[in-house]
Amino acid sequence: TCAHSQKKYLFINSMKFQPMSYRYFDDFSYCFSGRTGLYYYAKRNLPEVSRQGKGAYILKNNTLDMCHGPLLKKTVLYTVPIILTGILQLLFNAADLVVVGQSCGNVSVAAVGATGALINLIVNLFIGLSVGAGVSVAQDLGARNEKDVSRIVHTAIPLSMVSGAFLTVVGVACARWFLELMHTPENVLPLSTLYMRIYFCGMIPCMVYNFGSAILRAAGDTKGPLIYLTVSGVINVLLNLLFVNVFHMDVAGVALATTISQTISAILIVFSLTRREDCCHLDMGRLGFDRRAMARMTRIGLPAGIQGSLFSISNVLIQSSINSFGNLVMSGNAAGSNIEGFIYTSMNALYQTTLNFVGQNVGAHKFDRVRRILGINLILVAIVGIAAGSTAWVFARPLLSIYITDSAEAIEYGVTRMTYICFPYFLCGLMDVMTGALRGLGSSVAPLIITVLGVCAFRVGWIYTVFRIPEYHTISSLYLSYPISWVLTLAAQLTAFFFIFQKIKRNALETAARNETLP
Repeated sequence: TCAHSQKKYLFINSMKFQPMSYRYFDDFSYCFSGRTGLYYYAKRNLPEVSRQGKGAYILKNNTLDMCHGPLLKKTVLYTVPIILTGILQLLFNAADLVVVGQSCGNVSVAAVGATGALINLIVNLFIGLSVGAGVSVAQDLGARNEKDVSRIVHTAIPLSMVSGAFLTVVGVACARWFLELMHTPENVLPLSTLYMRIYFCGMIPCMVYNFGSAILRAAGDTKGPLIYLTVSGVINVLLNLLFVNVFHMDVAGVALATTISQTISAILIVFSLTRREDCCHLDMGRLGFDRRAMARMTRIGLPAGIQGSLFSISNVLIQSSINSFGNLVMSGNAAGSNIEGFIYTSMNALYQTTLNFVGQNVGAHKFDRVRRILGINLILVAIVGIAAGSTAWVFARPLLSIYITDSAEAIEYGVTRMTYICFPYFLCGLMDVMTGALRGLGSSVAPLIITVLGVCAFRVGWIYTVFRIPEYHTISSLYLSYPISWVLTLAAQLTAFFFIFQKIKRNALETAARNETLP
C-alpha cells in the first residue's frame, strides 16, 4: 500500500527492467516498473493480495483463485479442508451413536439410526437451494459480476431462515406420522419421535450454516467452515457427555446437543460473512429477497433439492424394508451406515470441489480448464473411494464394535452391509463428481432426471420386484441394489455431460463472436 495515496499495488518480483506504460492484469491496471519488479494498480478496493502464478492472485479472505494456476495443487488445497470438515461432522455425529450405544443400548442406537434417511428426505429439498446459491456465486465470481454476487448473498441468508422455519414446523408436527409410515418398530418409535422433534427445532441455524458455507466455498474459502465446525463439534461432544451420562436424557440429550452446536456454527458462519471485504460481504442491513437472485437460485437449486429428496425416498423405502427385519438388523445397519459415511464424505468433498471449480471456470469461459478439472477429480475420487472402502471393510468388525457393545449378531448384520457397499463405493463417488460437473455447468434438470431414473426408480423397482421374490427377500439382496444403480446412473451422466458441455461451449463462442462484430 502506497503511504502517500493509500492505493494498493500488486508487486511482481522481477529483477528484469521491462518499461511499459499500461497493461490489464485481472483486476489490476496501470503497471509501472521499478528496480526490483513490476507494480500493478488495483482498479477497485481490494484486500491485500499475493502472487499465485500467471494472471492469478489470492485474497487474504482465504479466497482461492480457481480460474488460474496449477489445477492439481489447487484442487488438493481446496478439497482437504472440505474432507476434514466432513469427517469432523461425522465424528461428531458418530459421537451421538457411540455415547448413546455405550450408555443406553442398541434400542437407542436403532432409534437414532431410524431417523437418518427420513431427516435427509425432508431437509434435502432446501439443501438443494443452498447448492443453487453456491453455483450462482461461483459463476458470477468467474464472470466478475460482483453486483450479482452481492444480491445472491443478501438473498440467500433470509431464504435460509425462512426454509429453516418451515422445516421446523413440518418436522415437529409430523415426526411420529412419518416414522409410522416407515414401519418403525413399536419399541423404537417413541425414542425416534422424541429425537426427531428436538432435532428439527434446530433447522433454522442448520439452514443458515449450509447456505453460508456454500457461499464461502464458492468464493474459494474452505478453511473457514472447517474452523467453525470444529468449534461447534467439540461443544457438541461435550454436551453429549453432559446430557446423556450426567443428566441421563438418552436420545433427547443427543438431539439437544446437536441443536445447540448447530446454532453456534450458524453464528460463526454469519460473522465470517460480515467480516469479508470482497463482494461476498454480508451487510445485515441489506438482507432481503431479490427476485432475480431468487429465480436464479431456484432454477439451479430446486432441481438439485428435488433430486436429493427423491434420492432419499429410495433410501427411506430401503430403510422401511430394513426395519421389517427387526431392531438387531436396524442397529447393525445404522452402525455400518455411519462408518460408510466417512468414506462418502471424503468422496463428496470432490463433488463440491468439482461443482465450484467448474462453476467459476464456466463463468470465465475457460472450457479447456473445465475438462481438466473433471478429469482430475474423477481420478482423485476413484483413488479415495477404493482406498477408504477397502480399509473400512478390512476393519469392519472392530469398527462396528465401537458402536454396538451388546450384540454380536447386530455386528454381523453391519458387516453384511459393509461387504456390499464399501468395495464398489468409488462408483458412487464417480457419480457424485459427474453430478457436480453438470450442476457447475448450470444444468440441474439433467442430473435430476438421470438420478430419478437411475437411482430412485431402479431401487424402488428393485424393492417391489426382485426383493418380493421369496428366495431374494434377504438383507443382502436389498443392499445389492446400491452398486447396480451407481453403474447405471454414472453411464447416463457421462453421456449427458458430453452433450451439455458441447452445447454451452458452442453458445459461449457464438456469443463472443457476435460481440466482436458489434461496432
